[in-house]
Amino acid sequence: MVCTVVVLGVGGATPALAAGADPTQPTAGPCQYTPTPDDPAARPVPLPRDPSPTPSRGTVHTVLFTNLGPIPLRLDRAAAPCTVQSFLHLVRHRFYDRTICHRLTAYPTLSVLQCGDPTGTGEGGPGYQYRDELPTNLPPAPTDPTGVRRVYARGVLAMANAGPDTNGSQFFLVYANSALRPNYTIFGTVDPAGLCTLDRVAAGGVQPTPDDPAPVDGPPARRTEIIRALALP
Repeated sequence: MVCTVVVLGVGGATPALAAGADPTQPTAGPCQYTPTPDDPAARPVPLPRDPSPTPSRGTVHTVLFTNLGPIPLRLDRAAAPCTVQSFLHLVRHRFYDRTICHRLTAYPTLSVLQCGDPTGTGEGGPGYQYRDELPTNLPPAPTDPTGVRRVYARGVLAMANAGPDTNGSQFFLVYANSALRPNYTIFGTVDPAGLCTLDRVAAGGVQPTPDDPAPVDGPPARRTEIIRALALP
């Protein structure tokens, strides 16, 4: 596969924050996006719209333009309507622009790139959280004799979380089949051009430290910055 590196210039004003419902209370729709005052937003962003019913049909195309190449994504509304609604909201408010992907894992059973935190620390989020929309049809991981873990296949796009119903802004992209408990919402897939970019990041490995010259978990050695995230018409 031939990979083309695309660098997109960022210009224009950041969209104004929308006025709406009380930002201190959960939204009234079926997704119930809930403010997290003890974990404020890493960047100012309002709560997402929460229409009833939540759009739950079709796919939406988005692109993460990174310094190492584009990562086109296909979001699946049917699989995770509230998650897609939130992700598009953050994209449109440019929450992800000029952020780094802060974590790369290179375990035999966990191969993901994690992004979505403007602080770059793994601690930042959008100032709200919402419920899980967990997959129910993943095959058992052949590497797990207990049968608990499932295969999150290469190309899966899923939400990172800090426990049940704590989805926010952080997400991960799977570059090789991984074995995980089915506790992470899958809301789309990475297109072939995006897998090419992911492979470029993974090939660089994890950034070494004085204490660990060959780590398998940490910042990617090839700094990966989302220059601009766009939702396509």
